[in-house]
Amino acid sequence: MIYLWLADLVVAIHAAYAGFVLCGFLAILLGWFFPWAWIRNLKFRTCHLLGTALVAVEALWGVTCPLTALENLLLEQGGRTGHQRSFIGRWMNELLFYEAPEEILMLLYASLAILALALYTRILRQRHYKCRSIHS
Repeated sequence: MIYLWLADLVVAIHAAYAGFVLCGFLAILLGWFFPWAWIRNLKFRTCHLLGTALVAVEALWGVTCPLTALENLLLEQGGRTGHQRSFIGRWMNELLFYEAPEEILMLLYASLAILALALYTRILRQRHYKCRSIHS
């Protein structure tokens, strides 16, 4: 029983990770239109870039996400498959995984990583220009 509970915990962490990446993009883009200083936080932006890049690299290399592998292992240890699980686990799994051609997902993840890198370099340039104008 503990394995099934842990599998649900892993899928919840996985959903939170995906939510951070997706909601982070939304917040960064909205932050351009609204005066949200927190979206320029270097730690937040670095974590967001690394999280997005990790997903893209996994997709491009054809690597199974470690969280997915751990979840499947825990389900197997608990004697269940992906379809035989708790309501919450099944719901979060449906939210995370959807049917689409692998090539489309790979292109989407790589595009989002490039966008994250572009947004990240933009904030670094803005910080550089602000520092130069302060010291001038």
